[in-house]
Amino acid sequence: MKWIVRFCFVCLAFMLVACAPKPTFNGVDITGADYANGFVFRDQSGRALTIDSFKGQVVALFFGYTQCPDVCPTTMTEFAKLKSDLGESGSKLQVLFVSVDPERDTPDILKAYMTNFDASFLGYSPTPAELEQVTKNFKIYYKKVISTSSNPKIYTVDHSAGTYLFDTQGRIRLFIRYGMPPESLKQDISTLLKEGV
Repeated sequence: MKWIVRFCFVCLAFMLVACAPKPTFNGVDITGADYANGFVFRDQSGRALTIDSFKGQVVALFFGYTQCPDVCPTTMTEFAKLKSDLGESGSKLQVLFVSVDPERDTPDILKAYMTNFDASFLGYSPTPAELEQVTKNFKIYYKKVISTSSNPKIYTVDHSAGTYLFDTQGRIRLFIRYGMPPESLKQDISTLLKEGV
């Protein structure tokens, strides 16, 4: 008789989990996507990290470059403020910045750039081959735009401006479009953090 009662409790538990409301997000829910599903991230100190290195944290992954005039510094500033606004939970938000301009973004330059926003933010300057692979995996567009024909070293880089969010288990969950109100982004990150409790 006891095993029947236990079996009923197990069935009830599964039913409750199955019926639990799906969280609603402000960003684009890409849970279960078959892309953006992992990477090897070599930070500005040369450490090789993977998404599993950040278990227990929500990871925000952004592609940009240090000489970007607007989108990149704006996004990093917003994440720095957001991390502060989250209070104690802010320590569970990890921002990763992948450079689409490794020609100029050396590890030292990236380190100084990231520290300017928050000492915990990590930057990655991939090799050209690594950049091609990671941007393909994450469906990121980037293109060097030469500003003047007389000096090929003067250029900008057009690139995708969104941010990917991974949950505390290392699963890809959301794509955040550039320009989302900070409060909406904070709600999404808070929801992901609560899931991991």
